[in-house]
Amino acid sequence: MKTPTPPKSKALKEIAVTSMRLMSLITFLYFFICSLSFLSDSFRILGGKNIGALFSNSDLLKNPVVGVMIGVLVTVLVQSSSTSTSIIVGLVSAGAPVKTAIPMIMGANIGTSVTNIIVALTQAGDREQFRKAFACANVHDMFNWLSAFILVINESLTGYLEKLTGVLVANVGSTNATEVKNPDFLKALTKPFTKVLIQLDKDVLKGWAQNSPEYENTSTVLKIGCHQHAPGGPSCKYLFAHLGIEGVNIGETYIGIILLVISLFMLCGCLIGMVKTLNSLLGTKVKGIIENVINADIPIRGLGWLTGYLAMIVGAIMTILVQSSSVFTSTLTPLAGAGLVSLERAYPLTLGSNLGTTTTSLLASFAAGGDHLQAAVQIALVHLFFNLTGILMFYPVPWMRWPISIARVLGNTTCKYRWFAVVYLCFMFFIFPLTMFAVSMAGTIPLYIFTILLLTILISSVTITNLQTKAPRYLPRMLKDWSFLPIWLHSLDPWDDLVVAALGCCCRKKDGSDELKEVIINMAPKDSKAFPSVAYNKLPVKKLIDRNRTSNSFSITAPKPVRARSSNSFSNSF
Repeated sequence: MKTPTPPKSKALKEIAVTSMRLMSLITFLYFFICSLSFLSDSFRILGGKNIGALFSNSDLLKNPVVGVMIGVLVTVLVQSSSTSTSIIVGLVSAGAPVKTAIPMIMGANIGTSVTNIIVALTQAGDREQFRKAFACANVHDMFNWLSAFILVINESLTGYLEKLTGVLVANVGSTNATEVKNPDFLKALTKPFTKVLIQLDKDVLKGWAQNSPEYENTSTVLKIGCHQHAPGGPSCKYLFAHLGIEGVNIGETYIGIILLVISLFMLCGCLIGMVKTLNSLLGTKVKGIIENVINADIPIRGLGWLTGYLAMIVGAIMTILVQSSSVFTSTLTPLAGAGLVSLERAYPLTLGSNLGTTTTSLLASFAAGGDHLQAAVQIALVHLFFNLTGILMFYPVPWMRWPISIARVLGNTTCKYRWFAVVYLCFMFFIFPLTMFAVSMAGTIPLYIFTILLLTILISSVTITNLQTKAPRYLPRMLKDWSFLPIWLHSLDPWDDLVVAALGCCCRKKDGSDELKEVIINMAPKDSKAFPSVAYNKLPVKKLIDRNRTSNSFSITAPKPVRARSSNSFSNSF
């Protein structure tokens, strides 16, 4: 006869297993943050002197649309809005006009959300997790795009941000300038590991961005000259130094690609580990409790509306501590994918993170000193008030929370067509900014014509689509649906067929035939034992031709097999 396990031993075993899982979760989180650092460094290496080329044409920068697109591209290249805004603050402190830098600050806010979308792509294996994670990543992106779209027009017409911040810095002088250092606590934790693999010279990076003559002949962004050069080896003792100019010298492009591959493998592995560990650690009951607590409002009557603002404060504090909005929001993305954080709760946390990241540019501006301290502080305040104005537009009034609605639509779309996420990422952060930049080369008039035409088409399409759903009676007969257009202009199905034919079934849209089907029999008597109130069927059936539903019945018409159901019976004959 088997001796039962003593309760004390069982409890100790559970404590030991839980402790191991917690340690695993912390380990995965640590290397996940390190992978984001490597991802950022790889883009910086691949960008190289191209970052400075984007800032070199002063005539182009006077156009606000071009300024926004340059801000997007630079932030995508350096993978950090904190770094790009610090570069822009450095440009202003070196003498660049504040008016020119304001659109670039807006673009920098947009570019930082690319990290969230890359993180969300790693969860594409599970459709439901991918839907939630992609929506969470895009709520940040949509807020930044909408805020930039409205405020760049407003700024061009009124100069709102420039005038407001100009008043605030009117009494700021250069005599009290002191050196201020960013309190980057997170880097202190990750640096012991990351510096073993790669080290970059930040001074070279900023020198290239500002087109400084001092760094004009510098050929590498890798850190060199750490100590006396030992014969037959590099002077800096990190792994990639052996591939740089003091070692084999395979070229910075190849170094950037190798580091990018390593970072993506680390990112995917750590995310998978985090999600698996969270699911095993929490369990269904605990997960439900945490989900309800995090997503619940303040349980005091009349104060529930303050929950979102409290979440903003939490997001801002966490971002100030880690000194990176990308790290905070990218960590939030897998939690949303796992269902622990709802989209409605992730939204204010992201807005708070946007506010928290402005501290970096403020500290950089105070550290700038010199004759242009006032302008440097002003552009840092522009970054702060841009985010504050966006929050005032798209949060306090519930029906104005458009980023949530748009992000949810994009999440549902990527759940159905997984390839759409890659297309969205490439288009919004590379193709579209580069296209706008290329059109601007033709002159200001072609750029404005192209922009107005694009906005007219976009706004008209969104307005008509909403009217088709909510108030079709106001539309003419032809516009009640999009059937008058070719199908490839109003449906992703033809594109899906094309992508599936090219890539195979891995990106095929979600089809009802491959999932568990649930048929709810509403009219069955509650005490009936003839069949249960919920019946599940996973029989192989042919693709549905027509589906009709009434209030009391549910019938599916197929080519050969016919399934019919009355209110009190269920038949399935073949």
